[in-house]
Amino acid sequence: MTMTEAAIKQHLIDPEICIRCNTCEAICPVAAITHDSRNYVVDAEKCNFCMACIAPCPTGSIDNWRTMPRIKAYSLTAQLSWDELPPELTAEELAAEGIAADAPPVEMPVAPVLPAAVSLEATFNSAQYGATLPPWSAAHAYTNLYGPKAAGKSVTATVGGNVRVTAVGHDYDTHHIVLDFGAMPFPLLEGQSIGIIPPGVDANGKPHHVRQYSIASPRNGERPGYNNLSLTIKRVLEDHQGQPVRGVASNYMCDLQVGDKVQVIGPFGASFLMPNHPRSNIVMICTGTGSAPMRGMTEWRRRLRQSGKFEGGKLMLFFGARTKEELPYFGPLQNLPKDFIDINFAFSRTPGQPKRYVQDVMRERAADLGPLLNDPNTYFYVCGLKSMEEGVVLALRDVAQQAGLSWDTVGAALKTEGRLHLETY
Repeated sequence: MTMTEAAIKQHLIDPEICIRCNTCEAICPVAAITHDSRNYVVDAEKCNFCMACIAPCPTGSIDNWRTMPRIKAYSLTAQLSWDELPPELTAEELAAEGIAADAPPVEMPVAPVLPAAVSLEATFNSAQYGATLPPWSAAHAYTNLYGPKAAGKSVTATVGGNVRVTAVGHDYDTHHIVLDFGAMPFPLLEGQSIGIIPPGVDANGKPHHVRQYSIASPRNGERPGYNNLSLTIKRVLEDHQGQPVRGVASNYMCDLQVGDKVQVIGPFGASFLMPNHPRSNIVMICTGTGSAPMRGMTEWRRRLRQSGKFEGGKLMLFFGARTKEELPYFGPLQNLPKDFIDINFAFSRTPGQPKRYVQDVMRERAADLGPLLNDPNTYFYVCGLKSMEEGVVLALRDVAQQAGLSWDTVGAALKTEGRLHLETY
C-alpha cells in the first residue's frame, strides 16, 4: 500500500479558536465544511485540499492538519464533540499503523479556486468573487491579540453606552453598544470584528462559545481619541425559520448597563478593510446590522473631511431593511451631507409599496455604478444576511454588462485586486 493510500493529512478546525463566523463553510467549493450548534468541522471524504477556506478565516482556526491512518480519519461525529483539537500522533503511533515517521509528505491534490474567467451561467457561487486580500492602500491590521491561544486570554471591556437605534415599539430591537478598554491596547480598523464571550454555560454545561460582531466605529474610537469601540447588535428572538428563540449573546449584550464588564477577544479580520488613498471610491451594500462596518468607514471619512485631510473619492451606500423603522441609524443617516455620501434605501415591507431590495436599487443606479465598477480606485463592501449576497453579485454583473464591460474580466479583477469584499452570515 502506498503512502497516499495508507495515510491522510486530515484538515481540521480548532474549536478553541474558531469564532463560528461561517466564512469557511460559505466559501468551500465542495461543501466539505459543515457545523452544528457548537462546532465547525471538515468532512475528510469531501475535502479536496483546494485551500479556498484558509485565507478568509479571520482567526487561523481553519489552518490545522493531522497525519492520520486513512481508515482512522476523524469522523464528523467525533469532530462535533471536541472542545479542543486532539494531539498529533507520535512517530510510534504512526509506525504502529505502518506509516513511517520519515515517509515523504502525504500528497494532496490542489484544485483551482477561481479561474481567470468565471461564467456565472455555468455554476454560480457568489463567494468565489470575494477578495481575501485587503486593498493595497489599507492600513496594517492587528489581529488575534486576545483569545484562547493568544499571548493574552480575553480582555475586559467596560460598557460605556447602550442605546437603541431602531424605532421603539417595533419588534426589531437593535442596539448601539459602546465598549471601553481603558489602558489595555486594542488597536482596530474599520471592517474588523471582535468576539464576545457570554457568561455562563450552555444546556450541556459547557461554556458558551464566542459570538462575533463587526465593529461599528472608526479607528480612533467611537469617541475620537479614546480607546473604545461600538457594536451594532440586534436582539435575536426567533430563528431563521421564525420559531421563538432567545439568542444567548445578543440578549446578553442588549441588556447590558453602563459600567458592566464584558469579556472580549480579537480583533479579527485582515481583508475587509477600507482603502486609505485619497481618490478611492467606496460602495457599501448592507442590510440590518450589516451596517456596522459601513458606519465605521463612513465616520472615518467624515472625520477626515471635517479635518480637511481628505480629497476626492466618492462614498455610496445601498442600505436595505424591511421598513424604515427597522433600519438602524436611520435618523443620523438623514443628516449626512448629500455631497459627502450618496445614500440609497431599499425597503421590502413598506405597506402599500412594492418590495425593493438592495440589488433592485443597484440596478436602478446602474448608470452611476457602471463607471465606478470600471474604476480601479473603487472598492465594494457587502455585509448582511447571506441571502443577499448572490443577488448583489448578480446585480454587479448586470451593471457591468450594461456598461459594456466583460463580467468575466471585471469579476476576476475585483477578487485579485482586493476590491470586492463579502461578509455575510
